[in-house]
Amino acid sequence: MPSVMGLLEERERAARQRVEILQAELREAEAAWQRFVTARETVGQVLAEPRGRESASVAASRERPVPVAGAVPGSVVPTWRVGLDSTVLAPDYRRLMHIVADPVVSGGEAMDCRQLAVAFGLAPVPAKVEGVRSKAKRLVARGWLVEESPGLFSVPAGRAGGS
Repeated sequence: MPSVMGLLEERERAARQRVEILQAELREAEAAWQRFVTARETVGQVLAEPRGRESASVAASRERPVPVAGAVPGSVVPTWRVGLDSTVLAPDYRRLMHIVADPVVSGGEAMDCRQLAVAFGLAPVPAKVEGVRSKAKRLVARGWLVEESPGLFSVPAGRAGGS
């Protein structure tokens, strides 16, 4: 039969180890939290600066277009402008653009989200259709697509090929 003192020491040791683990997790969480606080403060300072104080290099970089490399999943959809093609879009958005622009798939007509989901290779269930709808709406908001009537999406006139 184990001694009472031995059992207490064993439990004390286990509790101490648990406390040390939790303290390490707390330090990691506090460090992550501090990074977010610092980032928020930095963004607040940048946004609070008057627009007239921009350096000449920043102003010059806005004047000439910066070549955009291919996007990665999860990247922001840029606003369409002349000279920008669909290669700057994330893969899902690029694929959606090609589906809408492809006359074989779209038949030259505007497509609804259910048709887009099927052409995308997704089941036409509400969850998948809504995911496609949000992507199509984002492309409309950024000027890549037009919504001819509620829920019908197409490439703007004069921009064949999804570019």
